[in-house]
Amino acid sequence: MLNSFDSIPAQDRIITALDCDADEALDIARSLSGHAKWIKIGMTLYYACGPDIVSRFKDMGFKVFLDLKLHDIPFQVHGGAYSAALTGADMLTMHTLGGVEMLKQGRMGVIEAAERRGGEEPITLGITVLTSMDEDALSSIGLNRTPAEQVELLATIAKQSGISGVVASPQEASKLREILGPDAYIVTPGVRPAGSDLGDQSRVATPQQAFANGASHIVIGRPITKAESPVKAFENIVSSI
Repeated sequence: MLNSFDSIPAQDRIITALDCDADEALDIARSLSGHAKWIKIGMTLYYACGPDIVSRFKDMGFKVFLDLKLHDIPFQVHGGAYSAALTGADMLTMHTLGGVEMLKQGRMGVIEAAERRGGEEPITLGITVLTSMDEDALSSIGLNRTPAEQVELLATIAKQSGISGVVASPQEASKLREILGPDAYIVTPGVRPAGSDLGDQSRVATPQQAFANGASHIVIGRPITKAESPVKAFENIVSSI
């Protein structure tokens, strides 16, 4: 299914995950400046550095995906999303397992922060099933659905809540595009260039496959950040697409 993101250059749809310490992250970001548009700050970096790390990447010209995976009662997620959005982040995540009301409150916090800061409302994404989880992992926590079935259920919850889209593996992206429509953000981690080490990921695809399946953006970490030349690795991925 065609989507609204297909006309955007590939390099602007790749999010580089900087899951490392601050010095290494800043060095990698400096090297990628002028090549990449998006970087991802996850728990490793944010918990070590706090909100200031978002500002540092924004000052370097990047868009920031702040991936904190908020999951709590609606009141707490409202406040957490508000605080996270005040950092200037362009994209935020919440767990869809928290339900429709929690996701709505998270988005409300983001809207309130955008009104205070001025500018556009950050993109809000619902985490569905982590790409490290397979059917056995879901069964072990009492979820007796396949990963695809669970992702589809949670994507429907995300749609009902009015958030911008979801995070899911590239293997589910095609079905999600049908469920969510052409304008939804479908951000897919678990993306590995052909021949790369899978690490702790179990539901993966190549960048080409992820975009063909309907992803709006793809997240790639170690194949770029652990490469001898992150810039060369990034550009090779862009060329392959």
